[in-house]
Amino acid sequence: MKFSLIAIVATFSSPTMAFITTAASPNKNKCSSSTQLQTSALESLADITTLSIDSGDIDTVARYAKTGVITDATTNPLFVSQAGANGDARYEAMVQEAVTYAKRATCAEDGCPVPEDTLNLAIDRLAVNLGKELVSLVPGRVSTEVDIRLSYDTEKSVERARSIIAMYEEAGISKDRILIKLAGTWEGIQAAKVLEKEGIQCNITLVFSFLQAAAAAQAGAYLISPFPGRILDWHKKQTGAEGYTPEADPGVLAVKRMYAYFRKYGYDTICMPASWRPSRGAAVDGSDVDEILALAGVDEMTIPQPLLDSLCSLPPDAVKRHCDPTTDAAACNDPDFRLTEESFAQYWKTDMCGQEKLKEGMDAFTAETEKLITILIEKF
Repeated sequence: MKFSLIAIVATFSSPTMAFITTAASPNKNKCSSSTQLQTSALESLADITTLSIDSGDIDTVARYAKTGVITDATTNPLFVSQAGANGDARYEAMVQEAVTYAKRATCAEDGCPVPEDTLNLAIDRLAVNLGKELVSLVPGRVSTEVDIRLSYDTEKSVERARSIIAMYEEAGISKDRILIKLAGTWEGIQAAKVLEKEGIQCNITLVFSFLQAAAAAQAGAYLISPFPGRILDWHKKQTGAEGYTPEADPGVLAVKRMYAYFRKYGYDTICMPASWRPSRGAAVDGSDVDEILALAGVDEMTIPQPLLDSLCSLPPDAVKRHCDPTTDAAACNDPDFRLTEESFAQYWKTDMCGQEKLKEGMDAFTAETEKLITILIEKF
């Protein structure tokens, strides 16, 4: 199995997403004390699962990086869009450099209509600029996402990924410090297959179904990010249920199935759930970390700061291992069927949760990309 990573992952789906800001919230240092970590559920969880923090705030990343609890970081379209609109001098400098770089590289003149390739390069450059800042703060990997609008185009996704890696390498940052994020479409997964063979490791995001997870593993993807909270949302809407016990939460069960499949058949792909919801319902005290505790022991997790704070307030014995590679592999009943584009498409037609949630996620990221384009055009 690949070595375990501690990542900072920011996804649109977190219910308590930490946005890019310059002001610190009152409880930001709550989990920073080593004494607190040694006496909390958070420390117990870290003993059996690699932990991630879900934040796009550079100051927050820096603060947590200093604790030694985290090593990696990520960007996505929402955080890049926020960087473009933030107004903070640090983010504004990133935007201006991205515009200047894109102009110089594509020979776009000031005051002229901005060509599409110039805008695309500026988008990627801004993502790299934000990633470069995070690389300077953490010792591990930074994830940078390929333009979500290319999620159904394998060739163009590969091309943009290579360009992103080239910009990092121009800055003296090795590709082994970078994970390329791609959406969990068939085309995105096949782009990952190409890139992994070139030594460019990938994070398949927006995963809502076992089908996506199996395809990603078979393609050799380094890591997947399934969203148990969004899966729970879909099932609650379909059934009218107000809540589930954590062990019966459909999102928890979906992630456990993916994890079990990986472990049974020896896939190295890391299962890193993101996006959390209260299994029993928000009105139940302590339910905000239901899904996290129910998946304790999975390879990795990405958790936003408010939920990390909640874990800090719980005693160490609140954490019990619920994911185990040997036990879960033995319980896996799924065959290791080899997916093709045709069979994937046929199964996908019946996967309503996957279809609806993937579209919802892609639409959200596309909207953020379009906001960023508007911001960048004004800078040209």
